[in-house]
Amino acid sequence: MRSVLHTKTAQTPSRGEGGGVRTGAPRKSPSAPPGSTARRRARTGWLFASPALLVIAAVTVFPVVFSLVLSFCEVRLEYGGLRFGSPTLAHYEALLTHPEWYRALAFTLGFTIVSVSVELVLGTLTALVLERLGAARGWILALLLLPWALINVIAAQLWSYLFNGTYGAVSWMCEQLFGTQPDILGQPVPAMAAMVAVDVWKTTPFVAIVVLAGLMLIPGDVYEAAEIDGASAWTTFWKVTLPQLRPIIAIAVLFRILQAFGIFDLPFVLTQGGPGTATQSVAILGYRILFQNLDFAGGAAVAVTTAVIVLGCCLLFLRVFRAQVDEGGRA
Repeated sequence: MRSVLHTKTAQTPSRGEGGGVRTGAPRKSPSAPPGSTARRRARTGWLFASPALLVIAAVTVFPVVFSLVLSFCEVRLEYGGLRFGSPTLAHYEALLTHPEWYRALAFTLGFTIVSVSVELVLGTLTALVLERLGAARGWILALLLLPWALINVIAAQLWSYLFNGTYGAVSWMCEQLFGTQPDILGQPVPAMAAMVAVDVWKTTPFVAIVVLAGLMLIPGDVYEAAEIDGASAWTTFWKVTLPQLRPIIAIAVLFRILQAFGIFDLPFVLTQGGPGTATQSVAILGYRILFQNLDFAGGAAVAVTTAVIVLGCCLLFLRVFRAQVDEGGRA
């Protein structure tokens, strides 16, 4: 009886001060607009990312901006530090009219084109072979990673011993085969060929592993369909495998262009940019202008000009690659 009365009392609506009936339904709290929630999450994300962004700004953005300022100013090294003068374009004029800059640029471009092309071909072939291996794939991958894991300076020093004209193993082999002991690092063309060989030996495993990862992502259904259609192995590679690998190959080529264009340690250890300036890269040229001649503005001009060229090459490559992908999609 008490429970029944309690239930009825709880269900009876109460009257307000004005005589109106106040319902017993709970009030709904006003919901926040969807845009405010998204803005709150964005602010939280920026808050958590701010330490990393500050580090990136300190180690990347600031040096770039400082280099730009140096390249457009008259800079003198004094007892109290650097003294900045009036803005000028004289450093870029001197750089673009100096023949040594064009020789260094020609060597860097030639080295980049040849080394990246050879590494792309050898890396793709190596990845195709590794894809078909079974249990031995892990061991061979570990062996392939050894050259890539070596520090560039150590690898260059080891190869400098092998290329030495007096006691080097490569010179001794040439003497046994051809009856002469060449000075490989003392001549312009053999020195450049030796640097390309060392770079190919060291960085082909990187390209092979990247391409192998792309091969592992290709579904097997496309190969089964090509086999049913009677496509040969060569046709399957050109019509099925290679189009699927284009994004992966683009990433590998971009990484290698950035690394090869900024080459410094390999020619610096092997030849010091010689003989003469035959193997002097733009990085070594900038190092000599900045640290040996203490021309801070001139070295900054070399760095900025090189960065602009690399950026232009990468954008051109991406444009051509995107056009090919769009053409392939329409086909």
